Amino acid sequence: MVGLSLGEKHFIQGGIAQDLRSDGRKRLTYRPLYVETGVIPQANGSARVRIGATEVVSSVKAELGKPGSLQPDKGRVTIYVDCSPTAAPMFEGRGGDELSTDLSVALQRCLLGGKSGAGAGIDLSSLIVVEGKICWDLYIDCLVISSDGNLLDTLGAAIKLAASFLISFVTDMRNSNNIILILFLKAALSNTGIPRVHVAAGASGDDNTEVDISDEEFLQFDTSDIPVIVTLTKIGRHYIVDATSEEESEMNSAVSISVNRKGHICGLTKRGGAGLDPSIILDMISVAKHVSEQLINKLDSEIAAAEAGEEES
Repeated sequence: MVGLSLGEKHFIQGGIAQDLRSDGRKRLTYRPLYVETGVIPQANGSARVRIGATEVVSSVKAELGKPGSLQPDKGRVTIYVDCSPTAAPMFEGRGGDELSTDLSVALQRCLLGGKSGAGAGIDLSSLIVVEGKICWDLYIDCLVISSDGNLLDTLGAAIKLAASFLISFVTDMRNSNNIILILFLKAALSNTGIPRVHVAAGASGDDNTEVDISDEEFLQFDTSDIPVIVTLTKIGRHYIVDATSEEESEMNSAVSISVNRKGHICGLTKRGGAGLDPSIILDMISVAKHVSEQLINKLDSEIAAAEAGEEES
């Protein structure tokens, strides 16, 4: 928690009330955003994102596994966040462990929807290779390098960028020789990716399935529907986006809303002790949809620039 004097608190609150924050931004303006993709060669997709002084790294690793018995038609996505003790004093000791858990749970809710997968920003059914037998398990690991507020939005942007150079799968069924050809997609910038996999079905009634993995063919896939996360932090009677640590120390509550390109709400989570009137939450959702368009356009331009740079090299 950032310690502020009474004068500093009044300065922050007064500036937000007048739509002029302490760093010169308006209430619904983000700090400068910088991205770098393909930062971890051994991962299937990775990205580094910095918003202001908040910086995170996200990587996506894919492994073949077996679907759960309750959801045999869906793959699995696991999200884990680690907060470096050097990122902020509050990350030292148990404080960092508790925050890591809270952020991991919040990302799960925002990106993966409910337990049934309804409303998920990542289509879990696209991770299936053979229903009930083989699926892709995606492990999303995030590291907080430095923190100056708005961690959840920054982590969400990093995951979207890492996934944009990896995820999703196209399936081409071929009946001859009982071969199912799965073409898995890879990052345009990543040196490693999910390879083309041949799955040879066993004899009738046989649960064993042979898998032959090749690295000769990769396809690019559209992951534009993966949502971004917009956190609206309520301070006094107003709410702001991309709050700094000092601004977060003065918040009443904060609502994080994940929105995809179509304007659909994929998840929502709230923190802070103060309650919110339902009408305020509805207004926050409307604002988040508007702000998400700007954030998605910014990330799209960064992805396009990264792809262009790779083609030139």
